[in-house]
Amino acid sequence: MSDWEDAILVGVIARTHGNKGEVVVNSETDFPEERFRQGAQLMTRRKDGSPATMEVATMRMHQGRPVILFTGVASMNDAELLAGRELRIADDEGDSDLLEAGEYFHRDLIGCAVVTEQGDPIGEVAAVEGEGGQSRLVVRSRRNEVLIPLADDICTVDVKAKRITVRPPEGLLELNGEWR
Repeated sequence: MSDWEDAILVGVIARTHGNKGEVVVNSETDFPEERFRQGAQLMTRRKDGSPATMEVATMRMHQGRPVILFTGVASMNDAELLAGRELRIADDEGDSDLLEAGEYFHRDLIGCAVVTEQGDPIGEVAAVEGEGGQSRLVVRSRRNEVLIPLADDICTVDVKAKRITVRPPEGLLELNGEWR
């Protein structure tokens, strides 16, 4: 099992569902059908903190959330013991094929250096807020946080180099106050 701290959170078991051992999961992924597909191996921790692997026996969506039956969980009593457990996957489980061109995992953008086209450093990405076409970078500069829309006409992202080059519209950086 990979290091727990480096693993990616994909869901948290919320509660039981029915009396046959199924659980409702609060999904933390944009790809629940892939992450919780039949046969998927998920990392978790037992109540005592020891590592465990859980295998998905069945999964279906109900009211926008995954309802999962794990292998070896046969009753509501067994399922009740799982409430609150985090479900994670190893960081190296190749999931770049899940993204379309121009889409990025937030985790891949955090820590990227942000510079202007002229090479002037702005700062480092501390967070990504929003989803899809409404995302923005929260960049920690020397003096302030700078908010930059994550839009193709403004940002060129090089995940491998951990670098984002920006072409901000006039006045955008100044809206954020003193950042240099």
